[in-house]
Amino acid sequence: MHHLVPAPVRTHIPAPPHTDDQGPNGFLLGPSTTISAQPGTETTERWLRATVGAAYGLPLAPGPADAERAGHTVRLRLDPALEPEGYRLRTGPGLGVEITGGSPAGVFWGAQTLRQLLGPEAFRSAPVGPGGPSALPVAEIEDSPRFPWRGLMLDVSRHFLPKDDVLRYLDLLAAHKLNVFHFHLTDDQGWRVEIRRHPRLTEAGAWRARTKYGHRASDLWDETPHGGYYTQDDIREIVAYAAARHIQVVPEIDIPGHSQAAISAYPELGNTDVIDTSTLPVWDNWGVSPNVLAPTDTVLRFYEGVFEEILDLFPADTSPFIHVGGDECPKDQWKESATAQARIAELGLADEKELQSWFIRHFDSWLSARGRRLIGWDEILEGGLAEGAAVSSWRGYAGGVAAAEAGHDVVMCPEQQVYLDHRQHGGTDEPMPIGYVRTLEDVYRFEPVPPGLSDAAVRHILGTQANVWTEVMQNRARVDYQVFPRLAAFAEVAWSRLPAPAERDFAGFERRMASHYARLDALGVGYRPPGGPLPGQLRPGVLGRPIEGTPPNV
Repeated sequence: MHHLVPAPVRTHIPAPPHTDDQGPNGFLLGPSTTISAQPGTETTERWLRATVGAAYGLPLAPGPADAERAGHTVRLRLDPALEPEGYRLRTGPGLGVEITGGSPAGVFWGAQTLRQLLGPEAFRSAPVGPGGPSALPVAEIEDSPRFPWRGLMLDVSRHFLPKDDVLRYLDLLAAHKLNVFHFHLTDDQGWRVEIRRHPRLTEAGAWRARTKYGHRASDLWDETPHGGYYTQDDIREIVAYAAARHIQVVPEIDIPGHSQAAISAYPELGNTDVIDTSTLPVWDNWGVSPNVLAPTDTVLRFYEGVFEEILDLFPADTSPFIHVGGDECPKDQWKESATAQARIAELGLADEKELQSWFIRHFDSWLSARGRRLIGWDEILEGGLAEGAAVSSWRGYAGGVAAAEAGHDVVMCPEQQVYLDHRQHGGTDEPMPIGYVRTLEDVYRFEPVPPGLSDAAVRHILGTQANVWTEVMQNRARVDYQVFPRLAAFAEVAWSRLPAPAERDFAGFERRMASHYARLDALGVGYRPPGGPLPGQLRPGVLGRPIEGTPPNV
């Protein structure tokens, strides 16, 4: 039986700034409960029926909005006077549940809070006992996010995640009120999106013969061929699934570095006057490949074709930003290439850094002409940045600070704080330890806006995202272990208006996490337990990078 014990209000993650908990027994969710949805709130209506309804075995049928039925109804409303992603949630006897949002997204975030109010059973996919009502307290919650960009970057190039795992991660983002999914689709180790005019990108570029097991200094190999890709219909499904959860998808097609998989599929894309690209494989190791795109018209036309299909797959209303990478592009081949040097001379450029800037600027203009905005890693600042381009600041804060002060929009994602592939503990039993030790508390004390920024620059901080690079994450279980529970702390940093890092109540956050672990358990998330890895989460004998403070590249 479901016990009529209300869930505590103050266990929410992320924490709302205002909660008014007036006691138990405000509303009973049961077989007679209906949903009254104002036009514009249909995505939340469908989501509640598919999740909360399924968890309790309830129909949550469409219902009237009249006062006589109010005590049995979940009412979804819009009020443009609220902040766009803000919401107000009220429950009480005779009132039922009322979620009012400043936009359809605000209503959806309010529904996420309702699900947390209902307790861990609301996070299951089917009832775990006989049907019965679930009690809500009498409560009023007002909430809105600090940042408009609250994201997670997932690298599916190093290790491919099947489509269903991607859809699952979109659900996990939504459960934490994160609204940007940065989809890292191409890299040296694999090309993951079908491009119909260039079929070898996936026929050949999506597969590698073997994979380094552990850190790149490891002498272990997995000799199983690895790969996979998403068809164009898969991508459309992922984008639609995200849109129904009010999540923007930011596709990343990495240029001009991190492109060995593409060059392997189409050798003419490489610097053919420097190396024989005809035998170049999809890379099986980690780190920074020296094989980069050639700065030729052939390459520009090829990637314009790629981006034409990308823009069709990722419509402007759900994907206004297109990420072009731009990071870790070694210039050695360009220095040796007569073709690259001729291009530098022809354009009147000073050096290879300006050549990379020319490359990025070309696609900034190309995307801008089609109503999109270019975003890239902070290396795109080198050699000059095109007006209107945005920056993902990963090498610490410095690139983001420089970009914001120069009037560019910035997403803060410094590796030292929010690279979730980095190990969570200094213990020797951590699976494949790389990078810095970044604990749950470290992530909770991360501050996306560094001190000393001018007021004008602060307005250019769009928000923040956590990055998940999958060199040492071979499957969903490993991704879960690295991402959770730290993503819960990150979500609160991105959503809530927290005090200065040293003043944050981490002990209070840990107390709320006790309830949140039960939600993650119900969702089947294989997080790192507070006491350390479970036996099945260990990876004995695999070399990691165990020294604090060393460069984290794997």
